[in-house]
Amino acid sequence: MSWFLSLPPLILYSVIFIVKIIEVGMSTVRIVLITKGEKVKGSIIGFAEVLIWVALAATVLIDVTQDPMKVVVYALAFAFGNYFGSIVESKMAIGTVKIEAVIKKVHGKRVSIALREMGYGVTAIDAYGKEDRKEILYMHVPRKQIHTAVKLLRSFQSDAMITINDIRPMYGGYGILRK
Repeated sequence: MSWFLSLPPLILYSVIFIVKIIEVGMSTVRIVLITKGEKVKGSIIGFAEVLIWVALAATVLIDVTQDPMKVVVYALAFAFGNYFGSIVESKMAIGTVKIEAVIKKVHGKRVSIALREMGYGVTAIDAYGKEDRKEILYMHVPRKQIHTAVKLLRSFQSDAMITINDIRPMYGGYGILRK
């Protein structure tokens, strides 16, 4: 450990910064995996994350009064790590979302058929809006395919009301089945 602490300050700060960003990024992904039901993957990441955290925290705390800049770099990297982790997680797009679209009844059948042709399971329910008949479409879609599904919905009705909610792993249904 002493060889590491004897590095020139700029290199030491850079290593602390980079390693902390990686560690916090791992933490962000771990939390998302666990909330999406991927407990084993989340636990494996958590193990590696804690090993990194202990080593890094020990490095920062050694002679902290002599070199308080290590704490500033550590804290700054924590903030960047959260940002980095959220970007990584959004690129991974783990999980499934529920898309709920309220569209005009006149478009309902065609939209449902088009969505089903793309492989999405769709449940359509008749509804009444303020001024006209509506149809509510419910779909469970992999997060990686949100843009495609929304683009299709908007191609039929640009002002469709669309809500998207993260959901936990689901069971049964068409197209997406978890056991």
